[in-house]
Amino acid sequence: MFTSVRDDLRATLEEIRAAGLHKPERVIDTPQSATVNVSAGGRPGQVLNFCANNYLGLADHPEVVAAAHEALDRWGYGMASVRFICGTQEVHKELEARLAAFLGQEDTILYSSCFDANGGVFETLLGEQDAVISDALNHASIIDGIRLSKARRFRYANRDLADLEARLKEATEGGARRKLIVTDGVFSMDGYVAPLAEICGLADRYDAMVMVDDSHAVGFVGPSGRGTPELHGVMDRVDIITGTLGKALGGASGGYVAARAEIVALLRQRSRPYLFSNTLAPVIAAASLKVLDLLESADDLRVRLAENTALFRRRMTDEGFDVLPGDHAIAPVMIGDAAEAARMAELLLERGVYVIGFSYPVVPQGQARIRVQLSAAHSTEDVDRAVDAFVAARAALAV
Repeated sequence: MFTSVRDDLRATLEEIRAAGLHKPERVIDTPQSATVNVSAGGRPGQVLNFCANNYLGLADHPEVVAAAHEALDRWGYGMASVRFICGTQEVHKELEARLAAFLGQEDTILYSSCFDANGGVFETLLGEQDAVISDALNHASIIDGIRLSKARRFRYANRDLADLEARLKEATEGGARRKLIVTDGVFSMDGYVAPLAEICGLADRYDAMVMVDDSHAVGFVGPSGRGTPELHGVMDRVDIITGTLGKALGGASGGYVAARAEIVALLRQRSRPYLFSNTLAPVIAAASLKVLDLLESADDLRVRLAENTALFRRRMTDEGFDVLPGDHAIAPVMIGDAAEAARMAELLLERGVYVIGFSYPVVPQGQARIRVQLSAAHSTEDVDRAVDAFVAARAALAV
C-alpha cells in the first residue's frame, strides 16, 4: 500500500523544494545562546544567533540551569501521567499561582505547549450558539483551536478596529450568546502590537470577552515585563491570556492559560489537551519559577534587550534597509522577493550571522523578509557585526 503513497509524498516534497519553500533544519551542537555552533553547508561554525525567541537570554542562564539541576534531583525527570490522575506536584501548583499573580489574573492552568493551550480554550468555552472574532494574522494555533469549536467564526483585518466592530455587530445581530475576541499580543511576522485598549473598549460596548496570545511579549513587553495588557493598561480588562514558557521565559517548552477563575476551573474539567496530555516536566516548572524570580527582582535584561533592539533598528535604517516600524525585538527586514530573501539569509550565514528568510505562504506574496530577533544576550558588538554583515551580504547579492 505504501508504495503508491510514497510516490505521492516524494512528489509533494519535490514541489516544496522547487517552490523554494523547503525548511532545512540546521543542527546546533551548543546550548541555545547569542552565539551557537551551527552546521552550514556541512561545515559547523560559530555564528551569531539572531533568529531565536531567546529574548532575555535565559535559555542558558546559569541560575536557570542551576535551578533545573536542583529540580531534577528533587522532583525527578517526569510525571508519566496527566494531571487529574497522578500528574501534579507542588511545583506545578506554585508555578500556576506565580504566573497568575505575575499576569494579574485569578488563576492559571499549565499545558505542554501554548499550541495545546490555544487548542484547548475554544472548544471548551464556546458552543454553536457562540461567536469567536479572530484577527486575520493570528497564530496558527489559534486558527486550529477555533476550528475545533462549533462556534460561529468571524475574521477581521489585522488590527483593523472598524472591521472588528463590523464583525462584532454581525455576531450580535446574529444572536450570539457569548462573543470572544481573540488576538495575538504581538504578531510574530511583523513585530506589530495589537491595539488592546481599543479592543477592550469595543468588547465592553458589545459585551464580548477578550483573549490575548501574548507569547512574544510576556517577560519583556510592558513596564515590568507583564506583556501587552500591561503595556496598554488593560490588565484588568483582558479575560484570557495564553502564552508559552518556550520563548522569553526560559526557552524550554510548556504553555499556560491565565484567566478568570471560572474559566480556568472549566478548562481543568473539559479541556482535552490538558486532560489527555502528560503534565509539564517538573524540571521546566521549577526553572520557570527561577525565571520569574529574575524578572521580578531586576529589569536589567529588559533594558539591555530594548537597547539592542533600538540600536539594530536605528543602524539598519541608517544603512537604507526597509525595517518594519516599531520598537519590538522582532525586527523584520523586508526583501520582497522570496528567492532573494533566501539567498540573503545564506550569505549572512556565510558571514557568521544566523537568520531565517520567510516567504509565502508564511507571509503574503511579494513580502518576503528576514525576521531578525534581538536578545538581551547580544552585546553591542554583536549587533554592530550583524548590521555590517547585512551590508556586506547586500553588496554580494547585488553582484
